[in-house]
This record gives sequence, C-alpha cells and structure tokens, in this order.
Amino acid sequence: MKKHIVVLTIFLMTLVGCTNTPKSISYGSEGCHFCSMTIVDKQHAAQFMTKKGRTYSFDAIECMLNHVKEIDMNDVETFLVNDYQNPGELIEANKATYLISKNMPSPMGEFLSAFSTQGAAETAQKENEGDIFSWQELRKRFKL
Repeated sequence: MKKHIVVLTIFLMTLVGCTNTPKSISYGSEGCHFCSMTIVDKQHAAQFMTKKGRTYSFDAIECMLNHVKEIDMNDVETFLVNDYQNPGELIEANKATYLISKNMPSPMGEFLSAFSTQGAAETAQKENEGDIFSWQELRKRFKL
C-alpha cells in the first residue's frame, strides 16, 4: 500500500510540474530573458512557452522577437504579449494587432505595442500616428 502511495505521489508531482499553462510574470522582480532588464512595464511585456512547458518572459515584445531568432521556432507552443489597453493581461500574439508609433515608447526603443483588437490599435493609431501590423507582418519585419 505504501508503495502505491509513493508512486501516486510521484505521478501527481510530475503531472503538476509539466503543466502547459504560462506562468504569471513577476513584474518588478523577474528579469528579461533576452536583455536581463527587470520587467516592470505591464503594457509591453511578452512571454513564450515551449512545448515542454518552459516559460520565457521578456520586458518588451521586441526582446522576445529578437530572442526567437536564436532558437528553433518549432519548439514554441505559444507566444503571448501584454495588451496595451489592459496592462498585465497577456493575450495570444498571433491574435493581437500591433502598432509601431514614435509617440508610444516601449522599453527597448522599438515603439512597439500590442492590442487585443484591430479597432483598439486603429484608435491608438489615430491618436498617436504610426503603422499597424499583424503578427505575420511583424514577424517579417523582424526577419523571423
């Protein structure tokens, strides 16, 4: 009976440790995986998770995109970006709309912000100027 409990405990610990859900970003204490700056900006942070469940956090979308150039993209399960209008809320990168506007600085100077909807990005563009990109267009711009 004891042996079954030990085996069950190990199984449950393995199951919990291999979860495929992104972890929360620890703003103010976690460092960017690309540039090592402390992640403090809840409007521009980004994250990706590998198929093995490992999570990498970044202080800016551009840091994540630059880091991805150094890895095998086939290992990535999901890309997430902060929604500019809902600071701290991560959204799927491939569903977001992006705005590059000199009037909206981001931590690493690319002036890149993500929005959950195209309408939100267009409203921000009217107020701040700039260019709108889809995820696919952004990947091309960063040569991914």
